[in-house]
Amino acid sequence: MPRLESVLPFRQFVLKVHSRCDLACDHCYIYEHADQSWRERPAVISLATAVKAAERIAEHARRFGLPRVRVILHGGEPLLAGPSRLGEIVRALRSAVEPVAALDLLIQTNGVRLDEGLCELFLAEQVQVGISLDGDRAANDMHRRYLNGQSSYDQVLRAIALLRTERYASLYAGLLATIDVRSDPVTVYRALAALAPPSLDFLLPHGTWDNPPPGAGEGEAPAYADWLIAVFEEWSRDGRQVPARIFESIIETSSGGASSTESLGLAPSDVVVIETDGSIEQADSLKVAYRGAPATDLDIFRHGLDEAAAHPAIQARQQGIAGLSPTCRQCEVVTSCGGGLYAHRYRTGSGFQNPSVYCANLIKLITHVRARMDPVGATRAAPARLSRHEMSEEHFDALAAGHGDAASIASLSAAQRSVQRTLLRLVWTRTDAPADDTCAGGWELISRLDRSDPATVNEVLAHPYVRAWAERCLAPASHDGPAQAFAHLASIAAAAAVRIGASAELAVPVSRGHVHLPTMGRLRVGDVGTAALTVAGVGAFEVRAASGRWSVEPGARALGEDWQPVRRLHAADFAVALEDTDPFRDCHQWPAAQRLSAAEAAAWQAQFGEAWPMIEHSFPGYAAGVAGGLRAIMPLANDVPGQEISAAARQAFGAVAIALPAAAADLALLIIHEFQHVKLGALTDMFDLHDQSDRRLYFAPWREDPRPLGALLQGAYAHIAVTDFWRLRRHVVAGKAALSAAALFARWRTMTVGAIETLAGSSALTPLGVRFVAGMNATVHPWLDEPVPWPAAQAALRWIAERRAAWPRAARL
Repeated sequence: MPRLESVLPFRQFVLKVHSRCDLACDHCYIYEHADQSWRERPAVISLATAVKAAERIAEHARRFGLPRVRVILHGGEPLLAGPSRLGEIVRALRSAVEPVAALDLLIQTNGVRLDEGLCELFLAEQVQVGISLDGDRAANDMHRRYLNGQSSYDQVLRAIALLRTERYASLYAGLLATIDVRSDPVTVYRALAALAPPSLDFLLPHGTWDNPPPGAGEGEAPAYADWLIAVFEEWSRDGRQVPARIFESIIETSSGGASSTESLGLAPSDVVVIETDGSIEQADSLKVAYRGAPATDLDIFRHGLDEAAAHPAIQARQQGIAGLSPTCRQCEVVTSCGGGLYAHRYRTGSGFQNPSVYCANLIKLITHVRARMDPVGATRAAPARLSRHEMSEEHFDALAAGHGDAASIASLSAAQRSVQRTLLRLVWTRTDAPADDTCAGGWELISRLDRSDPATVNEVLAHPYVRAWAERCLAPASHDGPAQAFAHLASIAAAAAVRIGASAELAVPVSRGHVHLPTMGRLRVGDVGTAALTVAGVGAFEVRAASGRWSVEPGARALGEDWQPVRRLHAADFAVALEDTDPFRDCHQWPAAQRLSAAEAAAWQAQFGEAWPMIEHSFPGYAAGVAGGLRAIMPLANDVPGQEISAAARQAFGAVAIALPAAAADLALLIIHEFQHVKLGALTDMFDLHDQSDRRLYFAPWREDPRPLGALLQGAYAHIAVTDFWRLRRHVVAGKAALSAAALFARWRTMTVGAIETLAGSSALTPLGVRFVAGMNATVHPWLDEPVPWPAAQAALRWIAERRAAWPRAARL
């Protein structure tokens, strides 16, 4: 039995219920290509085989703790199995799988046999129906005909019309269309869109470098890209009303998201096929490569699906960017393309270690779609997507080296402004406004202020916990309840209005007894639902609620115990917010402290007053970047005074969270350390530095547990600053403190260099990631040559050896 940690689970199971078809489509990958193994298999799956398949799927889901699995009933033509056998199969699946995991069922059919009887069965058993149709009559009849040449078009349209009736509409899953570049792309799209599919898939005809599809061989013009670009433009003009997976997957992967189709993106394959005889195979598309290409020599009667997941051929499709050809790994569109469909890479002699036979087409299509991605915020009806940003090579390399001057941080901040505005608009599009008057009033106000004073609006939106709020709203469930969380939009608008002194009156939400004004503070009004806020001048406002009335003047430090302004920590000419009022600040690894007492705030000021000059004078490589990007320090709760606890959160750019440590030097180190995470988080909002689908775990010398690649990169980057801190600190202290600093420098440089070497050798870095890690290495590696006391060097080597010895044990957890 394979070890769990060595394999990735399947989540989609294609169950072949019939191996023959009632159409004779000449582009079919099962009947018209190299692998003809269908001839040797039972025409219809037996009930015993279906039951065993259901048991194996349930066993797999249980072993991996899968919350949900998908089973696709396929063929041939699955409806040939007949309603009786289909009903038995579905009931066997539900009986075995549903006690273990939620079960999604789909049947993919040519539709010619679909009738009310089958729809009633699928309705009762909750089986969704996907239909294959290539477009209008002319496009469809190029290929999808009966053996006698008769058209299947009318029968398929009748099936779709049935699925679009009110009774069966819940069954309609979508349409799948295979492209023929001889057809008119706009006509095809229009014909398919008119059928209102819940999902629309365009399938590139299967082929390889040995047997390329028509018009896709070496030296051919990118006809498929041109065809799809024409569809994309029409789809865009149409308001993108029909979900088209190929375009949406390009858009999502270009913004750091995941592809929803296996033909694009770097996510590992999670699909396995069970044939009518119980054989376990890879995806059917591999049948185009050569006879036996999908075979594993496993079957459900003798083998578990875990064994199939461990099969070398299946694991070869789960390596993300590391499994691609050198050409693909260096390509600018690799995170969207993912090398294309695995089957399309095949060439005799080099196997699947090639770009897709559609390489030129994919590059042209992806480049075009990326160039046409939505700008930030156009209309309420068309939500904006996260923008892609450019950065100069000089700034990128400065950040890679571990530092980053004010200009580099400004570049990150500019990108974050677009992220913040995009998320704000996405929140607005998700609200129930105009029914939600509080949120609607906030949106109207901030839109007006943005036209008159965009700089101040930017200042408020740049508050780190505005993004944290937006991402919480956009998450599947809000911690504070959707209505209250979304209504915070009015608080953001009110804060901007008060800072500007703009004439405004609006309803604002009350959260945990307070009206909150991000960047300014909070006003205690008691347990009421909403309050009315009126701007009375620059920095001045009034609040009325059922519990009372309050007036806050500009610069007011307190209003009894009710007005609690955000305090600021000052040192020389640098100031940063001591944020202990924002209701969305508790987004870090450790819990946030409650509102600090005056004495606690004074302790923070005293320590910061020493720590910042130390950073400026002793660690100037970090000071400029911190000064340019750090907006808030958020105090963490800490039951052990002096214990060093700190964190950063990607959704809170510009903030570091820290529990007040024992000494100013410790605070300086924690600020530098956590701001490294802030910088890298913002950079990875802009660029993919590694294969996001890589699920391997890696040795992290500073951790007891193995870490995913992204976490290892974050840790290594942050520890450049930790290493540098002790490297420089050992020269400004004396005696035992100097020896201790030298020992820590020796330990951290050894660990950090080791982690960088692991990153460089992972084969999972993108071309930009390779450059970034090389920049990290150029900074740290020379430190290995700096002399340290021999006992310190030996202690560092022992530390690493002990950690490395514990790695195999940790990897099994």
